[in-house]
Amino acid sequence: MSVDLRCYLVTSGTGPHTVQVTARAAAAGAGAVQVRAKEASTAQLFELTCAVAEAVAGVGTGTRVLVNDRVDVALAAQRAGAAVHGVHLGQDDLPASAARDLLGPEAIIGQTTGTLELVRRAEQDRELLDYIGAGPFRRTPTKDSGREPLGVAGYRELVAATGLPIVAIGDVRPEDAAALAGTGVAGVALVRALMEAEEPESVVREVLAAFA
Repeated sequence: MSVDLRCYLVTSGTGPHTVQVTARAAAAGAGAVQVRAKEASTAQLFELTCAVAEAVAGVGTGTRVLVNDRVDVALAAQRAGAAVHGVHLGQDDLPASAARDLLGPEAIIGQTTGTLELVRRAEQDRELLDYIGAGPFRRTPTKDSGREPLGVAGYRELVAATGLPIVAIGDVRPEDAAALAGTGVAGVALVRALMEAEEPESVVREVLAAFA
């Protein structure tokens, strides 16, 4: 299954605002949405995933919906009829091989990296993965990975080390997209830059233009 990674939304929050922003971003051309709600219960994450999937499907742009970490929630949402397309795995989640076995050959599976060692390790699972996330681009209040920020320069080495598409993440702002596009990354993941935007549509358009 193909996925447009240029503008990749990672959600925050669990309420109606989250669903509304996601739908607006998808309608504007964001190609991927990762439903992430670290503090939510399993039931809340399932409900949010189904609501996001329904809202995104409703705009008809082909945006792919992924679930952060939780293969079980992605699978349960699919079986409930939600248009959920895969998962994004952290280093401590199920291995890609197990996720692929459960979700099938058409699922989109991404994995978090951020160092050359982790990228090379992901490259060994290239047949199982569709893309990797790499960060942080800069230090971010939403997630402390313990890794040093990569900055623009740090992505070139990672891109050269793998045939997998790389998505830059970690307090990426729309004005960073052009410089990051120049490193060869496939796209950028935005959290606050989209979730807190007054006009998410204009943010999506700015990012897509940077990758044109």
